[in-house]
Amino acid sequence: MLETISNNVRKLGEALGQTIANDKGQKWVDDIEAIRHLSKEVSNGNEEALTALQDKFRAYDADELIVHARAFSQFLNLANIAEQQYTASEKGLAELDLPHPLDDLKEKLSDKPAHIIEKAISQLEIELVLTAHPTEVNRRTFIHKYHEIAQALDNNDNVLGDRINELIEQAWHTQEIRNNRPSPLDESRWGLNTISDSLWHAVPDFVRELDQFSQEKIGKPLPETCVPLTMASWMAGDRDGNPFVTAKLSEQAILQARLMAAQLYLQDFETLYLELSMGKATSDLVENDVNEIGPYRQALKPVIEKLQRSVSLLESNITEGAIASSSELYLPLKQCRDSLLAVGLTRIANSHIIDLMRKVQCFGISLVKLDVRQHSERHDTALAEILTSLGLGDYLQWSEDERVDFLLTEINNPRPLIPNKAWSQETQEVLDTFDFIAKQPREVMGIYIISMASKVSDVLLVNLFLKTANVSWQMPIAPLFETLDDLNNAPKVMDDLLTIKEYKTRCDNKHFVMIGYSDSAKDAGVLAAAWGQYHSQEALVNVFKNHDTVLKLFHGRGGTIGRGGGPAHAAIASQPPGTLDGGLRVTEQGETIRYKFGLPSLAVRSLHLYASAILDSLITPPLTPSDEWRELMGKLATESCDIYRHYVQEEPDFVRYFRQATPEQELASLPLGSRPSKRKVDGGIESLRAIPWIFAWSQNRLVLPSWLGLGQTLANANEKDAKTIQTMLTEWRYFRARLSLIEMVYLKSEPQISALYDQALVEPELHNIGETLRSQLAKDKQTVLSLLSQEHIMESDPWNLNSFKLRQPYLLPLHLMQIEVLSRLRQSPDKIKNEQVLTVTMAGIATGLRNTG
Repeated sequence: MLETISNNVRKLGEALGQTIANDKGQKWVDDIEAIRHLSKEVSNGNEEALTALQDKFRAYDADELIVHARAFSQFLNLANIAEQQYTASEKGLAELDLPHPLDDLKEKLSDKPAHIIEKAISQLEIELVLTAHPTEVNRRTFIHKYHEIAQALDNNDNVLGDRINELIEQAWHTQEIRNNRPSPLDESRWGLNTISDSLWHAVPDFVRELDQFSQEKIGKPLPETCVPLTMASWMAGDRDGNPFVTAKLSEQAILQARLMAAQLYLQDFETLYLELSMGKATSDLVENDVNEIGPYRQALKPVIEKLQRSVSLLESNITEGAIASSSELYLPLKQCRDSLLAVGLTRIANSHIIDLMRKVQCFGISLVKLDVRQHSERHDTALAEILTSLGLGDYLQWSEDERVDFLLTEINNPRPLIPNKAWSQETQEVLDTFDFIAKQPREVMGIYIISMASKVSDVLLVNLFLKTANVSWQMPIAPLFETLDDLNNAPKVMDDLLTIKEYKTRCDNKHFVMIGYSDSAKDAGVLAAAWGQYHSQEALVNVFKNHDTVLKLFHGRGGTIGRGGGPAHAAIASQPPGTLDGGLRVTEQGETIRYKFGLPSLAVRSLHLYASAILDSLITPPLTPSDEWRELMGKLATESCDIYRHYVQEEPDFVRYFRQATPEQELASLPLGSRPSKRKVDGGIESLRAIPWIFAWSQNRLVLPSWLGLGQTLANANEKDAKTIQTMLTEWRYFRARLSLIEMVYLKSEPQISALYDQALVEPELHNIGETLRSQLAKDKQTVLSLLSQEHIMESDPWNLNSFKLRQPYLLPLHLMQIEVLSRLRQSPDKIKNEQVLTVTMAGIATGLRNTG
């Protein structure tokens, strides 16, 4: 580790130790330090040290365990803060030799003509979609304190100030554990706070630097109409499998969002009012200054009054009379800026006022547009109930052709379809959701996502429900293709859908398609899913070209490799050619929101990484794979899927092993996120959501979903196709990215820790499953190292390697404490304090690994 960050980590650790000593006494700190030293000894192969640690934790009662768990968990949080602050600081970027993403791009594009760069800039559309996390482990109050520490570190080069020591003391004396699950409204508020704390300040800086890039490369500033970034959210809009997200709650979330937006705009407009005190203006503004308060202030005064009135109304849960369109904010700003430019006050025109204009364009009147997501089955059963009551047949038994014919007829039928009568609770909620959409201002709503979409009728049915609810605008609909079969079938579904002339007219020659990364990986394994996603997107590009329709892909990525996560730049660079032409819409989930956007400086850099990667791919499209590469990838995907499914679906004892070797069965009872861990309460592993599936495996450090099938398949292929594989590694960014991502997985896996979970928690007759998997993991690591011509994992990325090594002595004690409390809970499930220890260890492990699910 570099000296600066090492010093900060050490100082923060010392401050935490002093806080614990002040609270509990020095002997507690001495014991914690002894545990850390024993943990380091274990890393060096000392088995006696491991036994000593296990004996210690076995002897502790729950109260003692929770103190130790909190200490190690909070240290890992502090280490993360120090690292985040350092890597986003000017000093850190200089020491790490990390260039500004746009500066790096400028050099790369030095020989590209201006008109090509200009076209790419005009196509740049990033939409970040904030999503809640069923296994989100950090409370909002802690996130706030950690952000404050990071900001304070910026101002203290050599010593920790009183403010940092105070915040560490605050954190230690605050309970990490929620007593109750957060509601979807709580999660929505958390997402909005991320914007108000960070992105609200970061976006103007991001666009300003992008504008500078544009001026340097093409000799022109960004057009006023250029909107490179917009925001959306699933928080309080995603009702798939979450009974707590109702139409009423979604309405409350939008009101909450509009209120926060109005409050933020009010502050900025009042500041701008003070700034724009000049009398030099165009004649129209001067003539309108009837109160002689200044032409610009006269233009802004009615907006400030509207915002004040909006805040008052929205605080009283009243939307009538509140600002309902961003044009009410934008047009007065544009009028003022046009005047400033016209009279030569260019510097002022390009300062605070244009920043505020860009905020309005990015955040609208609600900070985020609310997406709505629902499972296709819920739509089917709702319509089936309605049609049965009307005596029109059993919709669930109809063929796909019969469904499509009926839906198209009803979409074009002016008469109302749904009678006013009492429906089942589930059907009424579906109908209420569409009624809720119809009542909202258009610009506060995002798109409608259909989970587990697989047919044309899935999309047409949502179209019909929107029509019956009298939604006055064409809300974009996005089928979400999640399983491997659905991904493979997606191009045909969209081809059939866009062949329907009236539907194509309805979507205005552009259409969203969402690609599911999580469920496809859970269904088929990481390699088969990744190739299925690539192949599907590539085919969709061709389908949409044939229909002269813009493809707007929506990527449902998670935080982990097993859910499509990983470094954003590498992920974008490895997209198939043509998939970014319609912009990039991508989910940002749980802890990744904090790690990428939690601080303004971090957010600016993350946004530039996105923008530079997209511009690079638009200007220099990635290589189209050869037929030979495609054929080999197809074989690799099929074989890896077979290997993965052999274990997960065909091994008769696999589910028993999974539930004993991980904390999966305890997860559902812990107050982590609002959404249940399963779509169906009585469902088996097939109904378990991808996020807790990944989360459970990460806790025992086998991280199985992120690697199973990949290495074994590569080893087999390398015996016959070694030359082709090496060519793919050298020339194809997509393939190279896959192996780079798997390196990070191998770094975070720890077979020794996984074996400890098995020894303590798994029936002896199932031990062979874990032993086989760990043996395969070891072989897979060697295969990948051999292909990369490396001796060690992460050999070419020493920063991340050292960063993770720093955390190892703090992770092992948390794992050992978790194993101990899992053993106790499985003997006496009613021990509340043991559940508290479990929650703290889960949070600490997730923090140390830098992702949860």
